[in-house]
Amino acid sequence: MKKLVFKLIFLASLFLPFYKSVHAQKLKFLIPDGVIVQHAGSIGYFSGGINYNLFKRKKGNLDILYGFVPADKGGAFSTLSTKFSFQPFEIRINKWITLFPVSPGAFLNYMIGNDFDLTWSNEQYPGGYYYWSEALRAHISISNEVKFHSKKSSEKKLQSLALYYEINTNDAYLVNYVQNSGTISLSDIFFGGFGLRVKF
Repeated sequence: MKKLVFKLIFLASLFLPFYKSVHAQKLKFLIPDGVIVQHAGSIGYFSGGINYNLFKRKKGNLDILYGFVPADKGGAFSTLSTKFSFQPFEIRINKWITLFPVSPGAFLNYMIGNDFDLTWSNEQYPGGYYYWSEALRAHISISNEVKFHSKKSSEKKLQSLALYYEINTNDAYLVNYVQNSGTISLSDIFFGGFGLRVKF
């Protein structure tokens, strides 16, 4: 019995490095490509999170952010956001700077707190009286970005640093605008934010 246990441990020790290598390759996609911080923009007074490159030529971004709104700015509450943006056009200014003039996007923003519910209580309001969620908002956005590339080297840890400005609106604002277009202007339903995206 001891010999059998010893053989099993020995075989497992041979297999473990191979298993770890394969397992690490499978989970490599979970490692972020960068970090992001943002001020305003419907996801919190300040927010920060991680970034993933999308598509083969890195034409898209997936950002996952945690935001916070302090009490003196309309809070206090926190948010979680998942943002997608696509960069179809780019203008290479020089080897150090690239401009992305128009980047459409979309994102979901979830407000965390006891004051926000995903659905309205039927005890308080008739079913379907409010058709939107208090806590979850779907947004559309458009942004522009200036990216500064780092000097290429085999030991570099920083690939690029990008500054961006974004305007967005959400589902509830759009419906409100359509229903009250005579009294609400487009400037009333769009909000701006700016941020910094660092890629490694």
